[in-house]
Amino acid sequence: MPLGLLRTRVVFDLRRSLIRRGYAPWTIPQIRQYGSQDLNPGGPPQPGQESPEIPEREHKNDGPTFKSTVLKMFESAATTFASIAVLGLAGFSYHKYYKHLVLAKMDNAFNPGDPVLEVAGVSPSMGTEGSDTTHWIEREEQNRVDQIINGTTRGRYYLLIGEKGTGKTSMILDAMRKIDGNGVSVCEAHADLEIFRIRLGKALDFEFHEDIRGPRDTTALLDIERALNKLEKVALRRRKTSKTPLILIINSVHLVRDDDDGRDLLEMLQQRAEQWAASNLVSIVFNSDDYWVYERLKRYASRMEVIPVPDLPKDKAMRALYQFRARYLQEDTPRAILEEVYDKVGGRLTFLNRVAKAPDMVAACDAICRAEKTWFLNKCWILGEEMDDDVMDEQKYSSAAMVLAKALVDMEKAMEHTYDHEKGHILPELPLHKARQVMTRADFIQSYDHDNIFTIDSRAMVRADSVPMQRAFREICSEPGFDEHLEATLDRISDIESLGRTREVTVKDFWHNGKFKAVIRDHKGRESGTLEIGVVKPEKENED
Repeated sequence: MPLGLLRTRVVFDLRRSLIRRGYAPWTIPQIRQYGSQDLNPGGPPQPGQESPEIPEREHKNDGPTFKSTVLKMFESAATTFASIAVLGLAGFSYHKYYKHLVLAKMDNAFNPGDPVLEVAGVSPSMGTEGSDTTHWIEREEQNRVDQIINGTTRGRYYLLIGEKGTGKTSMILDAMRKIDGNGVSVCEAHADLEIFRIRLGKALDFEFHEDIRGPRDTTALLDIERALNKLEKVALRRRKTSKTPLILIINSVHLVRDDDDGRDLLEMLQQRAEQWAASNLVSIVFNSDDYWVYERLKRYASRMEVIPVPDLPKDKAMRALYQFRARYLQEDTPRAILEEVYDKVGGRLTFLNRVAKAPDMVAACDAICRAEKTWFLNKCWILGEEMDDDVMDEQKYSSAAMVLAKALVDMEKAMEHTYDHEKGHILPELPLHKARQVMTRADFIQSYDHDNIFTIDSRAMVRADSVPMQRAFREICSEPGFDEHLEATLDRISDIESLGRTREVTVKDFWHNGKFKAVIRDHKGRESGTLEIGVVKPEKENED
């Protein structure tokens, strides 16, 4: 049978084959026909037929011309320029947007709803508008502080100065609560300038570009200057829509160290305060417990107003105590108890607040007096004539405080009136220069003011920090033997200083028949004589 007519199908056993069922392999003619096909379009060349010629131009490589090179260069330059332009436009747009966002965030920091009010729990946005958020003691200075905070009084910057616990911060918070902190920002001062920088940034909602640049590589003072520059731009934008200036409150300025960095910070803030007060942009309010801040600011002050905040007078303190006890404790306090309370603690608000909430007001007053006396003794007690010379510096500090306390007690004894039935206590006081003369030291009084032992008011008068502290002075100076103990301490300090100024010179060459010769000259430098120094040995005793 011819091979072309032979159709053979290879079949595998389905039970043993791995090929799926229904698979049909190729036949032999199909295989032969597939192998004889030619891939060329014209088929295989026939005998006697030449292969087609390829054109010569297809074998030649086209070389680069000047025109094609210029076109490629222009194309590359255009692509590069477009990429750079897109990147530059994107960077410029982001830069403008970021600067706008920084100013918008700082402007939002002066919108109603200050975080300080929320922390204090007196913000109207917290639902406290209808509740009892008014202070139970209304000071005379409250109306003036309200006018400063709401922007009615402008063209000045202010320094609130007074002892610790007189109610300065409470008046500021109360004034802010009345306007919900609109246009007001509060920054708490700190001794470390880095922490002060962070707190100022938090108050102004300014991150010093650290969110895009990372940690800064400059000083804290430069960062504070940049923040104040941004604040000035915000104030200029706000002046177009509002007639009231922005209010920036620097609280607890006395915590700033009295060193070079601290003085530079105060000088920078004062320069801004003077400039902004003249243009009605921003009114800065400084709040301080210590007198040294006033001394630093007074040097360059031309638009500064000082607002002293003293203790409450007797009638207001007693009336406030009575109203508080009647309102919250439903108690009708006798006038004798109220007078006894005032006699012990005076009109200091922090003491009155503590006493008014105590079940036994007299016992609370005694506890306050003991605490003040203990504080003074722990800081400034003198050790007497048995003290060691290693503690002389500390004893100089303590003895100077005791000398000043004794001077105030002696002055109180010589005063005709130490108590007024309407105003209350009349504490003895000395001018600052006289107090330094009494102590024979000029540098300690600032530390006493910072430690709340003595206080210096805005009139530069020195007195006890509070009525309980004056009572402590009186009790300590009236103890038996106190004058002798103080005198012995002062004598011991003088002896130690005199020993420190004495030098013992020992010349061992004298013991080997050595001598020293000194030349004496007159006021014109001419030699007027000589002096010979030697050792004379004692005569030997006659032997028996």
